[in-house]
Amino acid sequence: MAPGPERPPQQRTTAAGPLRGAPTSRAERQADAEGLRFSVLGPVRAWRGTEELPTGSPQQRALLAALLLRRGRAATASELIDALWGEEPPRQALAAMRTYATRLRKVLDLGVLASVSGGYVIRLPAGSGGLDLSTVEELWAKAERAGKAGDLKLASRRIEEALALWHGEPLANVPGPYAETQRQRLAEWRLQLQEFRLDIELQRGRQAEAVSELTALTAAHPLRERLRELLMLALYRSGRQAEALAVYADARRLLAEELGVDPSPGLQELEQRILQADAGLDTLPESPGELAAIVVRPAQLPAGVPDFTGRSDLVAELGAFLSAAGGRGRTVAAVAGIGGTGKTTLALHAAHAAASAHFPDGQLYVDLQGTEARTAEPETVLGAFLRALGTADSAIPDALEERSALYRSVLDGRRVLVVLDNARDVAQIRPLLPGAGGCATLITSRARMVDLAGAHLIDVDVMAPEEALELFARIVGEERAGAERGAALDVVAACGFLPLAIRIAASRLAARRTWTVSTLAAKLADERRRLDELQSGDLAVKATFELDYGALEPQQARAFRLLCLPDSPDISLTAAAAVLDLSVDEAEDILESLVDTSLLDSAAPGRYRYHDLVRLYARACAERDELPPARRDAALTRLLDFYGATAAGIYALDRPGSGMLRHFGHFPRHGLGFVDRAEATRWLRVEADGILACVQRSLAPTSLGRAANLLLAAADLGEPGVDPSRYESAAAAVRDAARDAGDAVAEGRAGVALIGVLLGSGRLAEARREAALALTLAESTADQGVRCWVTRDMGTIAALEGRYTEAEGHLRRGAAYFREVGDLAGEADAMLGLSEIHLATERADSAVTLARQGLDGYTRSGPTPRVAHARYRLGLALLGTHRYADAWAEFDQALQHFTANQQRLWEGTTHHRIAQVHLATRRPAPASQHAERALALGCVGGGLARADVLTTLGEALDALDQTDRARACWREALALYERAGAEGASAARDRARTLGRYLHGAGASPSRGSRDAG
Repeated sequence: MAPGPERPPQQRTTAAGPLRGAPTSRAERQADAEGLRFSVLGPVRAWRGTEELPTGSPQQRALLAALLLRRGRAATASELIDALWGEEPPRQALAAMRTYATRLRKVLDLGVLASVSGGYVIRLPAGSGGLDLSTVEELWAKAERAGKAGDLKLASRRIEEALALWHGEPLANVPGPYAETQRQRLAEWRLQLQEFRLDIELQRGRQAEAVSELTALTAAHPLRERLRELLMLALYRSGRQAEALAVYADARRLLAEELGVDPSPGLQELEQRILQADAGLDTLPESPGELAAIVVRPAQLPAGVPDFTGRSDLVAELGAFLSAAGGRGRTVAAVAGIGGTGKTTLALHAAHAAASAHFPDGQLYVDLQGTEARTAEPETVLGAFLRALGTADSAIPDALEERSALYRSVLDGRRVLVVLDNARDVAQIRPLLPGAGGCATLITSRARMVDLAGAHLIDVDVMAPEEALELFARIVGEERAGAERGAALDVVAACGFLPLAIRIAASRLAARRTWTVSTLAAKLADERRRLDELQSGDLAVKATFELDYGALEPQQARAFRLLCLPDSPDISLTAAAAVLDLSVDEAEDILESLVDTSLLDSAAPGRYRYHDLVRLYARACAERDELPPARRDAALTRLLDFYGATAAGIYALDRPGSGMLRHFGHFPRHGLGFVDRAEATRWLRVEADGILACVQRSLAPTSLGRAANLLLAAADLGEPGVDPSRYESAAAAVRDAARDAGDAVAEGRAGVALIGVLLGSGRLAEARREAALALTLAESTADQGVRCWVTRDMGTIAALEGRYTEAEGHLRRGAAYFREVGDLAGEADAMLGLSEIHLATERADSAVTLARQGLDGYTRSGPTPRVAHARYRLGLALLGTHRYADAWAEFDQALQHFTANQQRLWEGTTHHRIAQVHLATRRPAPASQHAERALALGCVGGGLARADVLTTLGEALDALDQTDRARACWREALALYERAGAEGASAARDRARTLGRYLHGAGASPSRGSRDAG
């Protein structure tokens, strides 16, 4: 019956034992508190003997009340601050609380209020007389014993004595969220005692005396069904059957109008028994010892946060779920997410919204301590729940199964909401679930309750950016956040949009008026310090993650640490298996178990990722716990070898007949194998982020060779339109690290990778410098592969810069080098480069011959997508010989391949060439369409290529009599040519001169330059 000592916010409902202060003897404690009495069932007051003591200001009384209600257990400073001020304490809260404690200590006797464990404790006098609440609990126990002994008169008298100790509203005029919660609880308990006393009076046959009091109480609490039951029974036994039925009719109408529900099954059954004039209703208990159990309506929900923000979809989903609970069987919703996402805040918000309307018989709440080393035991929780529901201690069985069965029986026919917060697993919560319809259970946990049959699962993720910004602004102030919106967005982004992190960051800023939002954003910008910055008082993001990490099994913890090492946005299952050195099945079991704990998220089937802040924490754990560092390097090397072996296989599939694979070196680990080229290409692009992130994290001297080889094997990632900027960054990082380590082979190979990206973006001067250095390195290390690639690339650079004789020499040597190593594809590529030079130097017929030789070389090497590039080059040569139909046919085949394989820039480049074919055959309309498509897609070659397309488009528009628009295109093209010419592209300078003369009315058609350039 007794509610028991309640705890301020954050105090757990179960624990190994109460937190005690410094040891003192019983005699000392009794001497210190001799004659002291306290009252909380009304205004908070204190007496020494007959003298009333001053308890100070309302806040000081709030501190006294919070300590008294803990019954000799210590409260930490942070718990007391939460109790007095809630979520928004004043800046000097700690100092103010210490002042209140000092003043109270002076008023009370020595040793009564003590400082312990960073907080305070009040040592109450021995016995129950020191606190009126304890006296009420003792009187209730005496009433219960009297009832069981058959003395209903004595039981009634003891309850009356208990009720006499209330002096108005409990904790009257005491501020703070804790006092408000306790005030509601104590008022509820008083009403339960009144119901219990009136129930005894009816059992004694004193229904006539009970009617008037029940009428008054029913008027004051019209929706309280237990009072309605007692009044109906009292009226019926008083011979007033019609009035008893009218009470039921009023109850049914009010419940329908106010709550939209029907009366409880118990109330409905009583109406039927009255209608049937059931003789049992007139019968008093055969044995006076059969004291009826009290029907208690607990209201245990902690207060919600006042600045609850966003989550509208989840609030609506939970609201709809809870509102429909009454019409179902067992109703369970399980809310899961990583620590700090606001699961409890969301659950309590939804629970408060649904409590009065849908669960009039009460709400139960418990923190199950699922992240602690010692979690709440179901037996203990059931005992507390049963007592809160009015079950006497003597009636509560010891065994878990019996307690669970009694709990379900007590809840049968009632509408109660049960909130099980911070659950560890299904085994912990299964005995706590109600068995009948009408009740609902709302669970929060960091683990997903996938094995809880029939549960409605809700995953809570981080906030949307606008929601996160709104929460931040509500804490720091709309004006302050709005004045630096960009910096505020940087702050919430640095917090990973995690509500806990945002609340901590905003609270720090709110407490520091001299800081700007930009100051906070700058502090959070440093990833190495970010988790340390995200703490305020006893709130810390790192501490939240530490609880989850500490609960992991050793294999889970190892996986959690190692999977962050590549630092990629996500990781595939097969890549994770390589990192962990496990089979795919073993890795999947561990990764899925981490998903169930919410420490990992499954971004898609077979792919996993961390939340941004969890990744930082995992990295810190890896540096702290995964010792020695060689173990971390070994994990990255395994991943590097897995990616390298797979990419080398794709390279071979893409370039059959290439002799270059042996220059990549041996990747010790097995990779994935592909038969279908499209599937292989998809894998490479999906894994692009992971591959390049792994390369950039593998800069240790022992890994540089493998990293450089992986870049060459995955060279397609540097292709225009794929991921050239990330590929360039990775290649530059490996080159620089190899240079610092004195690894000339790795430096040369990383240089080759870098040259390809620079050529694709039209940065010829940079490409030339990189090629000269790479060639020197290749000659010093006798690296045949690098010598082949760099010689070919030097020819391409020279050709683009208009140095055709030099270019032809490089390409012929390159072709010979490729032939020496047996690389048919490389030789074919060099022949295609020679074809372009012949075309540029007005040897169009030999250009066609060389292009066909290159196409034949690719064809002989085996089915390869490189054939599309060969057809594109052949189309250029045919365009130069004015064989437009043949050129169009080659371009069209190339275009089909580029489109199918999503090679966007090559697709755009081919559209440009088709536009030139249409223009040459006097079809300006389709020419303009293809040129526009090329502009939309982009082209290989950067700004210079865009200038060529604009020139062609201008020519087509001019032919369509759209002269002004044509000149606008040419002016933009001229600016791009001039810029490229200034960077060393002689072809660009020639085209700029041609276009400039035309724009000034002194030249021929400007499109010839672009057509001849090829």
